[in-house]
Amino acid sequence: MNVFRTLLFSLLLVGSGLVAADPPDGLEEWIEAERERWEIPGLAVAIVQGDEVLLAKGFGYLDLDRSREVDADTQFGIASLSKAMTATALGMLVDEGKLDWDDRVIDHLPGFRLPDPWVTEQVTVRDLLSHRVGVGRLFGNRLTFMPGASRDEALAALRHHDFEQPFRQGYVYSNAMYVVAGAVLEAVSGEPWEDFVEARLLAPMGMSRSNARLGELDDNAARPHQEIRGELVEIQRRDWSWGAPAAAVNSTANDLARWMRYNLAGELDDLSLLSTEVLEAIHAPANLIGLDQDYLGINAYGLGWGIGRYQSFHVKRHGGATDGINSLLWLIPELDLGIAVSANRFTGFNTALARSVVDRMAGLEPTDWSEKLLQDELESRAEAAEARDEIERQRQTGTQPSHRLESFVGDYQHPLYGSAEVRADNGTLKLRLWQDDSQTLVLEHWHHDTFRARWINPAQREKFVWFQTGEDGKPAELKVRFTLRPLALEEGIYPADYTRTVRYSRQQ
Repeated sequence: MNVFRTLLFSLLLVGSGLVAADPPDGLEEWIEAERERWEIPGLAVAIVQGDEVLLAKGFGYLDLDRSREVDADTQFGIASLSKAMTATALGMLVDEGKLDWDDRVIDHLPGFRLPDPWVTEQVTVRDLLSHRVGVGRLFGNRLTFMPGASRDEALAALRHHDFEQPFRQGYVYSNAMYVVAGAVLEAVSGEPWEDFVEARLLAPMGMSRSNARLGELDDNAARPHQEIRGELVEIQRRDWSWGAPAAAVNSTANDLARWMRYNLAGELDDLSLLSTEVLEAIHAPANLIGLDQDYLGINAYGLGWGIGRYQSFHVKRHGGATDGINSLLWLIPELDLGIAVSANRFTGFNTALARSVVDRMAGLEPTDWSEKLLQDELESRAEAAEARDEIERQRQTGTQPSHRLESFVGDYQHPLYGSAEVRADNGTLKLRLWQDDSQTLVLEHWHHDTFRARWINPAQREKFVWFQTGEDGKPAELKVRFTLRPLALEEGIYPADYTRTVRYSRQQ
């Protein structure tokens, strides 16, 4: 770490900015050492300044077997970093005069419906892209929503999705609204979102190792990992292709370097995808998020980009997290600097790396962000583990369900969340969601009529479900608490501060 701190100052001050012809000495050694300390199987890092690529390199391995090293062309699922690409694709249609940011969604998607008819009539493309509709997540880190559904089927369910905040009255992050935005793109362009993004954005940008299809990965792709009950293991990739416009792009360090160079300069190798006006609209604040307690200043969302501050600098940024893959991208306009990091496990090191590079490139007093954020993560995990233990201490022993297990067997239904089937299997209850065998949970009696439900996919961990009786004293409802964001994933899905309890009604 000391070598990195000392040698990273070997930069040339030019005018009001900094220019570096080569990656700072000691940086690669520091990244590798910290990767091992954080127990990250593999990392891909890209750093650009102006039109120069300072670093595009892989560290570590694709998997725990160390079958192949990560390199600058290794594919990672960059998840929500895809949102800026969806916004850019729509921006092309704006430049062509086929779309306006303030077009109403229903003018392009007549079948679009939300539960409030007036809001349905008012929602614009800009609303979708800036998370100000008020309709939140359908799927979180551990929830695949209707995985077997088509995009049209999933979007049709939105008419039953409750609002978390009033329309245009705040910031509610929404993958679902980005899927609607992708549907607008398809309606206006006449092309599938995947084809448009690949042909009109990725290919012209020279991002030859990137694609817009979740499962389209080759043998040089990072495998996802997660710590489950104290052991770091490789986990399966899951399919939620209907949600692709929110998070489906796969990319590499080399390709993200090109993407950052474009967004910093507005062009790449004389290619201008968008007019200056449209690109500025994408990068401009469109919805206030609230105060950032760490770095006071603007904290907002543009169109596919978060906008905030780090130290005295403006930052255009986004994170991306899917099963066992975690990415981060920062653009710092005052330094003409871009940093992208992808890891094949959930980790706070991405942020530590970005902060450390900015500090050194800007000549600021160095802070050991890696140590600080590692300790913060360990403390957060300890707090989550204690909260989990407290939930388990509240478990009431010696209770029995109010009915024989067979009495709970049946089909349950919810307008938005669809089918939930409870079946008995050798004296154990199982719950299958969305008529999809991959979305099955085993029910373990917790207390009274509450059960802890364990997914058959161990990476999805567990949740709580409970039954309620009707007027006739028989089980009439099933309640499932979906976790959209756990306090600490590696400590389990519960406890969580962002959940949704879904009430399924038993069908006769």
